[in-house]
Amino acid sequence: MARSDSPAPSLSLGQWRIWRFGLSASIAIVLAGPVMALATAAVFGLAEDGRVGPDVVRAVLLADLVYVLTLAALIVWTIARIFAARRARSAGAKLHLRLAGLFTLVALAPTVLVAVFATLTVNFGIEAWFSSQVQGVVQNALATAQAYEREHRGNIRGDALAMANDINRAAVTGIDRAQLGALVRQQALIREIPEAYILDGDGEIIARGEFSYLFTLDAPSRDQFIAARAGDVVVIEDLAANEMRALVHLTNAVDTYLFVTRRIDGEVLKLLDETRDTVNLYERMERERANVLFDFALLYLGFALLVMMAAVWMGLRFAERLARPIGDLAAAAERVGAGDFALRVDEERGDDEVAVLGRVFNRMTAQVKLQRDALVAARDDTERRRRFIETVLSGVSAGVVGLDDRGRVELMNAAAGAMLGVNPAASSARPLAEVAPALGPMMARAARGHGGLAQEAVKLSVGDVERELMARLTPKSGDRADGAVLTIDDLTDLAAAQRAAAWGDVARRIAHEIKNPLTPIQLSADRLKSKFRKLDEADRAALDQYADVIARQAGDIRRMVDAFSQFARMPEPERRDEDLAAIARAAALLQNEAQSEAPVSVEGVDPAPARIDRGLISQALTNLVKNAVEAVQERIAQEKTAGAAPAPGAVRVVIGRDDASVWASIIDNGPGLPAAERSRLTEPYVTTRARGTGLGLAICRKIAEQHGGALLLDDAPQGRGAMATLTLPHGPSPDPAPGSAGASAIPAIGARDAGASTGAATGAKAAGASSEAAIGARDAGASTGAATGAKAAGASSEDEEMAQDAT
Repeated sequence: MARSDSPAPSLSLGQWRIWRFGLSASIAIVLAGPVMALATAAVFGLAEDGRVGPDVVRAVLLADLVYVLTLAALIVWTIARIFAARRARSAGAKLHLRLAGLFTLVALAPTVLVAVFATLTVNFGIEAWFSSQVQGVVQNALATAQAYEREHRGNIRGDALAMANDINRAAVTGIDRAQLGALVRQQALIREIPEAYILDGDGEIIARGEFSYLFTLDAPSRDQFIAARAGDVVVIEDLAANEMRALVHLTNAVDTYLFVTRRIDGEVLKLLDETRDTVNLYERMERERANVLFDFALLYLGFALLVMMAAVWMGLRFAERLARPIGDLAAAAERVGAGDFALRVDEERGDDEVAVLGRVFNRMTAQVKLQRDALVAARDDTERRRRFIETVLSGVSAGVVGLDDRGRVELMNAAAGAMLGVNPAASSARPLAEVAPALGPMMARAARGHGGLAQEAVKLSVGDVERELMARLTPKSGDRADGAVLTIDDLTDLAAAQRAAAWGDVARRIAHEIKNPLTPIQLSADRLKSKFRKLDEADRAALDQYADVIARQAGDIRRMVDAFSQFARMPEPERRDEDLAAIARAAALLQNEAQSEAPVSVEGVDPAPARIDRGLISQALTNLVKNAVEAVQERIAQEKTAGAAPAPGAVRVVIGRDDASVWASIIDNGPGLPAAERSRLTEPYVTTRARGTGLGLAICRKIAEQHGGALLLDDAPQGRGAMATLTLPHGPSPDPAPGSAGASAIPAIGARDAGASTGAATGAKAAGASSEAAIGARDAGASTGAATGAKAAGASSEDEEMAQDAT
């Protein structure tokens, strides 16, 4: 046997034990065949006698099947090895094949001859069993038994009819129940009938014989009464009680029957049953004679199969023991010729030529092992370096793609696959222009240029996300003849942060430059209206209209400037234990008071504790709910314009939590989010609405990030509309303070609706409303609350001074 795990010149103790175990297992397998065949035959014999159940038979058959399958697998495996060695023209294979064929023939020939003679012998025996003489004896026995039975049936039938006739004649003259009983006893005594009854149609006793008792009566069935009423004598056999009964309808009485019983010798009945069963068995065996032969053949075939396969396996093992040393040397020589110099063969014990050949072979292969070990060590070192490089590339955040000289992908790390939206394993050996078409133009320009160097910013859409990538192509060895390395950096987040910082600086400058003249413009419009009150009605109305336009447009500009300022100067959150569900209810209450086209509902977890800044989170939720309401209103207006009946509007605020976070999902049934540039909707000044500033979602996202959370935009689960999810880390679960959420929103709404100037802006701020709510409250109230409203909205000191001047 060839091996490559030990260079020992002879069998070790472990190998010797394995060899002994294999030999013992082979002997056990060979001996198990006859043993299992005899056990199977014995179990079948016991099963025929009913001494073992079907479970035992199934267990024995299952064991036989496992044995046959195991032995067949071993035989097939051994034969396959022999033929494989024969096709390979290995030394010793021909000898092995001849020996295996000889032993197989020796095992098969006696089995086939015995099968033929056994089948003929059984067939002759069965023919003798079913000869005409035996069949005549069986039929005569059956006829005798049937004649005895007919005799008893005729006797009781005749006695019952005669007794019924006598009773019918007596009934014509008219007799009472006592006379009827005496008549029955007399008739039973005359005819030696032990039990006689007069029954009605329900089986009730009208009269009975002398030895006829109620507890011994086994009343006939309803079907038997019906048959007797039809005029037939119903003979009933009760072989278990050794009795034969007869039921006769008495024609001269209404629904009256004679029921008599006569005993039969039990031994005679037993012999009658045995004769009948024997005849039935004989006839069944005659009909199933072919099946009996088949069962015998099948049983013998199974027995022969077990013994034959065991004999074949023994022959194959013996042939292998004779031819194995030469075959091992031949196979080992072939593998050594293929370069496996560490191979060893098991050395045979003794000093014959085969043993000497094995020892010489092992010494020869040992001489070249050192050279092979050196080559393997060098290869392992190279493999370790390669794995180290792959590990480094898989851990870096930048994408790295190795290309061959034809631009096909040789290596791609996970970061590059994520940036390009492809599977690194599936991209191997494919052209880069096919894997990432967006990089195709850069590859073409690099191929046309000198040196193969290229660097280019690329925009690539992966699903719904647009990424900004910086790709650099560098040759491996100074030119592109040996391939190149492509490095990719994801600049999406960096570009978004740079745009946000730049817009923040722009917002501060715009707010500073534009905000100062707004208050004088608005106050001047108010003074124009007050100074020219003396004009006639038409001029005064025109003046009021122009002044209102100026004030309204100035208010719109102020709201935009306030949004700029708010985005540029976002305060740090002051975290406290708050209830997100209560804040959501307050935001929903504000919108429901202001409009009715898109009712806002709050559902889900309540309470939902989180450690947050109530004012900032209230501002974010109010903005998100307001956006959802406006989207629904926009959709309803579009459907009305198109002449269609608009579907009812609805905005749902779903509160949820888990072990790590708490969230609020604002779901509407508006027109939904645009597919293009959806990932940039939370960046500053990116908007899809005609009058939008593009700062609302940016502020909400900034508030979420300041709290360690996130703002996610997606399509609504029902398929129509949008869903904005504000996710925040939750804190402990305190008991919510009474009126801390819902009550704070009510004064702001009441102040705004009633026009109370002093508390309007303050209420708006308490409810977490945006600066627009404070300005609206200031516009609706008198001049006394102007300064308060401006301050609540985050106005500058100049605005407060102008408001004081207006007062």
